[in-house]
Amino acid sequence: MRLDDYLSTVGIVKRRALAKQLAQNGMIAVSGRTVKPAYQVQVNDIIQIKGTRALTAEVLAIPTGSVPKADRPKYFRELPTG
Repeated sequence: MRLDDYLSTVGIVKRRALAKQLAQNGMIAVSGRTVKPAYQVQVNDIIQIKGTRALTAEVLAIPTGSVPKADRPKYFRELPTG
């Protein structure tokens, strides 16, 4: 699944367009490497979003469709930002 799609599907970012813009502007890194919006997310990736609402999350699973709010913790785990 594409990075921008993953971020919006699991609720880390509200809209896919915003996730795409963040990645295009170099604000998102995966395992320490700046990536494009089309990066294919894999289980165990560490996603770091920079900016005023910095966030670091570990990918636990890749969804196959839409994700209800209650199920979001199954797909990522927020890590301490450092």
